[in-house]
Amino acid sequence: MSRRKKRANPLRLIILVALVGAALYVNQVVIPATPPLFIPTPTPTRSPDSFLADARTAAGEGKYSQAVASYTAAIQADPKNINTYVELARLQVLYGDFENAVVNAENAILLNPNHSLAHAVRGWGLGRQGEYLPAQTELDKAIALDGGNALAYAFQAEVLSQQQNEGKGDLTTVDKAIEASKKALQFGPDLMETHRARGLVLEMTGNYTEAIAEFEQAVAMNPNLADLHLALGRNYKANDIYDKAVDQFARAIALKSDDPEPYVETALTYLKIGEYAKAVQYAQQAVQKKPDDPLLYGYLGTIYFRQQNYNSAAAQLRLATRGGLTDTGAQVPGMLLDSNTMYIYARFGISLAYTGQCGEALQISQALIKAFPDDETNVINAQEMVNICKDIAANPAPTPEATPEGTSEPTPAP
Repeated sequence: MSRRKKRANPLRLIILVALVGAALYVNQVVIPATPPLFIPTPTPTRSPDSFLADARTAAGEGKYSQAVASYTAAIQADPKNINTYVELARLQVLYGDFENAVVNAENAILLNPNHSLAHAVRGWGLGRQGEYLPAQTELDKAIALDGGNALAYAFQAEVLSQQQNEGKGDLTTVDKAIEASKKALQFGPDLMETHRARGLVLEMTGNYTEAIAEFEQAVAMNPNLADLHLALGRNYKANDIYDKAVDQFARAIALKSDDPEPYVETALTYLKIGEYAKAVQYAQQAVQKKPDDPLLYGYLGTIYFRQQNYNSAAAQLRLATRGGLTDTGAQVPGMLLDSNTMYIYARFGISLAYTGQCGEALQISQALIKAFPDDETNVINAQEMVNICKDIAANPAPTPEATPEGTSEPTPAP
């Protein structure tokens, strides 16, 4: 007897088909759309413009490191944007990072060899490093590409002023700087750099009152640049406005506390008005900022010299001229005797003479006369060392009596 076959259940077939369809949908649609477990969700990519906005904001607030980081991120996001390289290079020159500024300007020039401002910024950076010939070539090219480029004229005026101040200009340098600074103002009266450049030219030519007006405008446009406050302070000091000078130097210190220059300028201001204790204090702080710079010991020694503290003066001026190892372990290179350092050597020699170290003082006297026999002031200083030593030899200090053994010297009255 055969068994009867069971008839298929239609409902079961429908459920089975539905399950197979659902499995296929999950496998083909749901799973591919689901992020893998334990893998971070990707964040949206930022636009280069957002980095540029951050960079400009940080630069405007004087936050240099943040600005550079944002400009760098903008370049990474869009490495073909010429203006980003140029903006970064301009900022770097303003803050003294000349080498990287030149590199970024060159990157812009690689993208567009006829970009006037890129050539101008490259020339500016080269000039600030003292490379005057290639700097002038670049600045001339920038102006040839765009005769109305106000910044190119401003940078040219600044470089020429620096060149003249360093004694490396020629008979035409001052006139060229004056003309460039005027053109910069003509084409860009609303630019901080044009007022800065005009101020530097006016300072170079001794027009301190007019220079103050230009630097005040530049500071109003950008109050976060230490160099602008330094320049304004120098011109206040030159105009005998000492309280405002000290205030500007203090602002420079607040913005750039690791730079010895504003400390030196403050020290020299106090020296000029006879406040020796404050002058010494700031000169010592300058030395602490850069303990291997011989010129800073020259400033400190000069203040002691003016104070007639010849022992302290001789110690500091020895480091300036002879070099040596400081108490803190810094190695100081001595400064060669030349037209820029002969006054420091003269103060050193006179200090040695006053402290009875006449053998070395007379050696310095002879060296000064041999090096600069036609400089009247130098010859007078050299002769002063001889006169002091002659006076000491003619009037030796009395030799103190020996103290009997077992006794002690009386304590001097305060």
